[in-house]
Amino acid sequence: MKLKDKVAIVTGAASRMGKAIAELYAKEGAKVIIADLNLEKAEAVSKEINENNGVAQAIEVNIVEQEDIDNMIDTAIESYGTLDILVNNAGVMDGFEPVGDILDERWDLIFDINTKGAMRAMRKAMPIFLEKQEGIIINTTSTGGLNGAHAGAIYSASKHALVGLTKNTGFMYAEKGIRCNGIAPGAIETNISDSMKNINHFGAERTKIAQSAIPKTGQAEEIAKVALFLASDDSSFINGTIVTADGGWTAAF
Repeated sequence: MKLKDKVAIVTGAASRMGKAIAELYAKEGAKVIIADLNLEKAEAVSKEINENNGVAQAIEVNIVEQEDIDNMIDTAIESYGTLDILVNNAGVMDGFEPVGDILDERWDLIFDINTKGAMRAMRKAMPIFLEKQEGIIINTTSTGGLNGAHAGAIYSASKHALVGLTKNTGFMYAEKGIRCNGIAPGAIETNISDSMKNINHFGAERTKIAQSAIPKTGQAEEIAKVALFLASDDSSFINGTIVTADGGWTAAF
């Protein structure tokens, strides 16, 4: 097993990509904290893992609340004694709005979830990793963080910022045994569209140019395999980079 006796936290783990990552980590021997705003669904994931001889624990986490983030990481330490892997997967979409239509409160909320939440979790985990001189951070960044045509301005900016945070962290702590990488999924069957409110028709029409080049839709389990690779020793020399998993979509640009 690639993650035997490792302790992992996966945010946004109650459904789709986060759920697939948590389940695969547990199958590979990790003890997993299932962190999600939807506690009922998180508990269902945890129950399924435990019934299949894995080890998991569900916890309700609102990623915009520092107290919840602190409790999430403290729970891993209290329950399993340490933390080895942090997967910042929780995220929300915008409504495809271009910069001229952005509302401040919408900007703040999406950045709080997509960027600040990840930063706060990384900051909280860093003393643990530094003391151990090892640790893995994996951020779900999205192809929307690599170009400007896959979403609206807020989502794109928040994910570009997360890419920068990922690369900087990988470089800064490279000599401390800590690796930080990102996964940029393309068109994956997820439920992130549930977070889309007040669709901007102008922006949505513009992004259709990029969407028309999508060669295929991926599955959450395919992203989980990338997350397993980045969490394991198989990727020991990979740090501060973004792994694009999009079926060839961004090769068109």
